[in-house]
Amino acid sequence: MLLLPRALPLARGTLALTSLCTCLVLAGCAEAEPAPGAEQRAESRATKRSPVTESKSAEGFRQEGAPGQPRGAANEAARGLSGKPVEASWVREIPGLGPLTRSRIPVASRQALVVTGEGRNSPKSGVVLYERNADTGWEPVTNRWPAHNALRGWTHNHQADDLRSPIGVFTLGDAGGRLPDPGARLPYDESEDFEAPGTGFLGEPLEGSFDYVVAIDYNRTSGTTPLDQTRPLGLAKGGGVWIHVDHEGPTQACVSLSRTRMVDLLRELDPAKRPVIVMGDAVALRD
Repeated sequence: MLLLPRALPLARGTLALTSLCTCLVLAGCAEAEPAPGAEQRAESRATKRSPVTESKSAEGFRQEGAPGQPRGAANEAARGLSGKPVEASWVREIPGLGPLTRSRIPVASRQALVVTGEGRNSPKSGVVLYERNADTGWEPVTNRWPAHNALRGWTHNHQADDLRSPIGVFTLGDAGGRLPDPGARLPYDESEDFEAPGTGFLGEPLEGSFDYVVAIDYNRTSGTTPLDQTRPLGLAKGGGVWIHVDHEGPTQACVSLSRTRMVDLLRELDPAKRPVIVMGDAVALRD
């Protein structure tokens, strides 16, 4: 009978130890089986903490960091852990144009014909037409077209008869030619006065060079026929600078494209998109 008082504490200790083990087992189960939705919440937090970055894989991209600037469409390759697209932070710019040149393109312009000269003193160029998309920025809509510019190349200070093409950004609003309108969107003036007699610098015939033209708004009054002789900056600054049909040689100041490409250009340039021409040698355009 004297053993009974000693057995009671042991039973209570055994019961306490059993309860403690039970609690530990239950706690372990709670950790191994998260509550519904916990995994998704953790995943969401991981997505926010792990921003997706893009490498600058192609020329012509820049990051838009300032508040209010447009951002690009979601990049299919840039996806977070949730599998949903992450908003891209890159907007495509026109390759080869520096910040100063880009700043001269009017905000309202959504078409830019870029003429890139092969050298400051070269008469050869390449031409690409770009259009600006509100989401993705500037995109090329044509391949590179070979072209000619002035015999002596390019200048920032064009003068009459200097045989150089003017460097800059100019609007394009008027077209015309000796031949009937091939489907131009710009106002088109058909006239026999678009004639090009004589020969070029290489002895090539100039006939047919003005069958199709687009006036470059350098030292001219926009909204008039390309034949208009008004020179707001004075005669010394030259004028009559056009895009016209190529005659297989350098020009006096104009830019020339093949007949086929001139027709393509006339059908593409849209006055509603406020087209401009960005022209100059490659080094100058990188400013």
